[in-house]
Amino acid sequence: MRSTSFITHVKVGWIMLRMIAVVASSFTTIISTVLPLYLYYSVSAEKLYSILGLLVLAAFLIHGLLTHLLNDWADHRSGTDLHSPGILSGGSGVFQSGLVEEESLWRFAKQLMFFLSLGVVALLLIGYEKLAVLLLIGLWGAVSYSLPPFQFSYRPFTGEWLSTFPSVFALGLAGAWLALDSIPEWVIQNALINGLFCISWIMVHHIPDRYADQLATPIKVTSVVWFFRKFGAKYCRLPAIIYFCLTGLCSIWLGIDRFWAMIGLCFFVGISLILVITMNIEDHEQVSSHEKVILLIAMINGIWLGVFI
Repeated sequence: MRSTSFITHVKVGWIMLRMIAVVASSFTTIISTVLPLYLYYSVSAEKLYSILGLLVLAAFLIHGLLTHLLNDWADHRSGTDLHSPGILSGGSGVFQSGLVEEESLWRFAKQLMFFLSLGVVALLLIGYEKLAVLLLIGLWGAVSYSLPPFQFSYRPFTGEWLSTFPSVFALGLAGAWLALDSIPEWVIQNALINGLFCISWIMVHHIPDRYADQLATPIKVTSVVWFFRKFGAKYCRLPAIIYFCLTGLCSIWLGIDRFWAMIGLCFFVGISLILVITMNIEDHEQVSSHEKVILLIAMINGIWLGVFI
């Protein structure tokens, strides 16, 4: 980054983390798996704390810092952030506020990618294949989401399914994969549901940027923009509705074996759907307010699934 004070660098890094999003997705997904291991399994506390610490650190570095560094850089270059309403969406605002220059941010992102890639190689060499695989999946999610030639966030459906979901799903499996000899069914269920919940609220997150994304070069054709251009403005909320419905369908899999988890999931998805259906998509403040509530619901849902396995 440019030659400014250490405090400025720390401030930029903190802003880039976008803590609310990381807690609502990555941290919640981790807790949803690690909490049952603590409550219901005979895994040593030392081992669990080590796994929790590693996963949280990786989530902050990759899902928080690297993902948002690359996304801010790509969206600044394309121009979409310049036209965004910029409430919860539209990047971190570090460029607009003059805290950092584009070249400095890109240099920092490349350094972080390099050291994380070295981490993958080092983990393989010392025999920690599972950690290497998890780190590689996280790297793939961050890089493929924002950087050419993939830049899946600029293509409908691919950003959520080929970048975001695999990364969050793997993080949901990680705790049990590292702690147990096999992965129980409840772990797969929790990881799937949390992953779907995550891409559902991301679709809400994209709604206020639907006009700005179309002014970008190249055009950022998110799933929201694709539905907007294909069917009209009132269908902008449809991707979120579809993904929340898919999340709700997982309650069938939970069934009577996880009765309270099923009840909770239906309730949380139902509230989220009501928020999406009733919001005025032309009112960016209201969309962002509803998104904040959905983020809170995502956190509660993840913990609920962790308690009732």
